Amino acid sequence: MMSTPSLEKAPVRPTRPWIKTPVQRIPGLLTSIIAITISIGIVGISPLKGKLGFTLVFAPVFITLQYLLARVRATKKAAQDIVVASVVWAAGFLVFLPVMSILFTTIKRGLPGLNLKFLSQTMSIAAFTDPIGTGGILHAITGTLFLILISIVISVPLGILTALYLTEIKGPGSSFIQFIVQAMSGVPSVIAGLFVYSTIILTTPLRQSSFLGGLALAILMTPTVTRTAQEVLALIPNDLREAGLALGATQWKTVSMVVVPAAKSGLLTAVILGVARIAGETAPLIFTLGGADALNLNPLNGYNSALPLYVWKGFLIGLPEAIQRAWSAIFVLLLIVLTLFLVARSIGPKRARKKL
Repeated sequence: MMSTPSLEKAPVRPTRPWIKTPVQRIPGLLTSIIAITISIGIVGISPLKGKLGFTLVFAPVFITLQYLLARVRATKKAAQDIVVASVVWAAGFLVFLPVMSILFTTIKRGLPGLNLKFLSQTMSIAAFTDPIGTGGILHAITGTLFLILISIVISVPLGILTALYLTEIKGPGSSFIQFIVQAMSGVPSVIAGLFVYSTIILTTPLRQSSFLGGLALAILMTPTVTRTAQEVLALIPNDLREAGLALGATQWKTVSMVVVPAAKSGLLTAVILGVARIAGETAPLIFTLGGADALNLNPLNGYNSALPLYVWKGFLIGLPEAIQRAWSAIFVLLLIVLTLFLVARSIGPKRARKKL
């Protein structure tokens, strides 16, 4: 008995015409190579020099070549579309270039002075002018971690609760609180240090310490967390709030069990932006931290140091050894902020990946 062929067909995978095959990418790749070659030649014979000059030349040359290629291979409308897309890519490149330049310069200048002794020693028995390998930044790393932790403990609850009040409750005084938050966003960083110095250090028995430094940084971090959290909470659909209220939950239960979990990823981003705002601040720490050269594990008492202060001292001295120490400290500070960013993103909610 002959078996009848199965009528079931294999599922047809949807096509994605916007994705180019390797062969289709060859003309665009050749265009980029030609644009780079032409730009290098123009920069070589013109007054425009360096990375900035190359970028100013490369962008119009690349867009022009892309338009001519599209005009030859397709219609005028398609060529115009290619020009618009090229302008968008060029603008993105111009925005991305300074970031890459900063990262490249930091790694290039900071990596030569980085070693185990530099990370495990303090400056208690060394000077900034000593050769690299004597003295390090252990005290500054410890102080920076204290400052970030204290600032987070103070500003994150205050900033998120303020954002919830302004976005969800909208009670009496919301307009005044919103005005204060906006005003604090524009306060110069040195004012925060002077405020703590004049109101606490000069009028109370407390003296410079990591706690007071973290308090000054929390003043700068709170408005950043508040405003970012406001934007995140405003993106939560009202349907979620109405569904919670329709099920009989109070407004507080709806906010704490529906709105906040839905905005968890965005709130973590607000915290990351706040940490990035304060990680490199130096001016408030001059008045509130003291700038010790020895390791201090007590954040509530005694002078301490931080990486921004260490960098400031290195560049202030200006000698080659001191400048090298400053660049290496900048590189370590960059690694700390990047590590905190990765940790925050790892504990955030995992987004489901859609498979085509």
